[in-house]
Amino acid sequence: LAGQSGLRLMQALIAEEVEQRAGRRYEHQAGREVHRWGREDGYVVWSGKKVPLERPRLRDRQGREVALERYRRFQDDGARQRDVARRVLAGVSTRQYERVLDDLCDGYGISKSAVRRQWRAASAAALQGLCERLLGELDLVVLMLDGIRLGDVVLVVGLGVDAQGRKHVLGLWQGDTENATVVGEMLDDLIRRGLRVDQKYLFVLDGSKALAKGVRAKFGAAMLLQRCLVHKRRNVLDHLPPRHQRRWAWRLKAAWNMKDYAAAKKELEDIARELSQINPSAAASLEEGLEDTLTLHRSPQASRPRRPGPAGSRAR
Repeated sequence: LAGQSGLRLMQALIAEEVEQRAGRRYEHQAGREVHRWGREDGYVVWSGKKVPLERPRLRDRQGREVALERYRRFQDDGARQRDVARRVLAGVSTRQYERVLDDLCDGYGISKSAVRRQWRAASAAALQGLCERLLGELDLVVLMLDGIRLGDVVLVVGLGVDAQGRKHVLGLWQGDTENATVVGEMLDDLIRRGLRVDQKYLFVLDGSKALAKGVRAKFGAAMLLQRCLVHKRRNVLDHLPPRHQRRWAWRLKAAWNMKDYAAAKKELEDIARELSQINPSAAASLEEGLEDTLTLHRSPQASRPRRPGPAGSRAR
């Protein structure tokens, strides 16, 4: 999202220079020295690499090409531009962003207020496009839903995986907690945008009861629920002293790596029994939702050899 917003920011600033030099489109101005002359394929350097970007063209009264200063500077892979890109893509907070703008302004000769205004518009447009795009043509088979807390706000994030193993960000929804209202609105939004309720999906969720209840209510039998193993392992280990966590982490990982459902379940039950002798809270955390951690093990495909995915795919 930050990367796409950065490109839109560049486009907006280049368009602003065109308007400053050639006036508004379709607006007559007496004595105009420069006029528009179409567009052509070009590029800018963003985050250390060349990225295609359509370039507006200008000509003067004698028919000579007029160079765009901002476009030229955006093609320069200078240390300052790379530093700005690195900070933007790393998620610089809004409180610290003014310092980044100072660097950008010094490098490109653009007013700080203009950059701030264009960045807000570009990021808002990119976020709106991300959260409103239709999903009917994505051929999704896996949906991963998780809540992330940022200060006093919880963002429920949706990630989809299609049949070819490609990942797609489905959107994010804001609330104060992962409550039933936020979850219901999120699922209604996904359905409105093309997610079919009669198709079987694998939902990968954390331990949120609101998420699980909402998914079951909307999709019923046409869903499989898999608990996220990263969340489950983290929840169990949080009850243990640091010196013991590595040992139990390896045992949990080994159990979930087993392909046979019965063998994996027996090993997890043995682990829970042993944990109950030294830390009943850790054992209770493992036993809660244990069956949901083995959904993929119960699948008929689990014991069959995996077919190789497309080149470069890392789908699981």
